[in-house]
Amino acid sequence: MNEQEIIDITNRVFEESFEIEKERLKPEAHIFTDLGLDSLDIVDLVAALQKSFGVNIRSEEKVRNIRTLQDIYNFISAIKKEGR
Repeated sequence: MNEQEIIDITNRVFEESFEIEKERLKPEAHIFTDLGLDSLDIVDLVAALQKSFGVNIRSEEKVRNIRTLQDIYNFISAIKKEGR
């Protein structure tokens, strides 16, 4: 899976699960302040990402440091490389 596929799938999750317009989905967009997600939305986001990518996202320190869409892209890319 290449980087563009990760970006496309992640953005689709935001569009479909949170009804966020495609134009707002920029790598530098902050998940909380720019896209309006809250702590409860994060649970739904993790579930949707796990389902979309077929990965297991554990509660690890790296997850707590995610703030932007680019952080998510990088995190998913790292998980896919690890083969989780």
